[in-house]
Amino acid sequence: MILSVHMLLGALIGQKILNPFLAITLAILSHYFLDFFPHIEYSIKNIVEKNWKNANKDILKVLFDFFSGILLIFIFTGPQTGNQNLIFTCALFAILPDALSLINLSSKNTFLKIHSNFHQKKVHFLKDKKISNFWRIFSQAVAVLICLILFKI
Repeated sequence: MILSVHMLLGALIGQKILNPFLAITLAILSHYFLDFFPHIEYSIKNIVEKNWKNANKDILKVLFDFFSGILLIFIFTGPQTGNQNLIFTCALFAILPDALSLINLSSKNTFLKIHSNFHQKKVHFLKDKKISNFWRIFSQAVAVLICLILFKI
């Protein structure tokens, strides 16, 4: 899933679950839940391969995705919500597994390696299956739509 989808579900959890410990825990777990579904991701090959000379386009995609998530959360939660701090904290924790996988690329940390292997091979188990891009995009669109509807309930 792209970052903004993870962030929306994390923010929704932060809006609905007022216990910070439970909300943050569920936001992290929501990342793995969404990644079980077939989805499409944009390439960050230049970042992964540390090809920094050509990485600007990849970095811009990630930043656009991140700030799109922030903007959607602002629009759909509104400033009237009393728990904005928890909403945005949960949105950030919902993308933590991807951040850990990215940090793993330049780290020799055993925990990060174990996590990255679990995240990429076990959770993304449908990644290499032959599923059309239509269904991969559809699953993300449905997740976004459900989140946006539930923000208003």
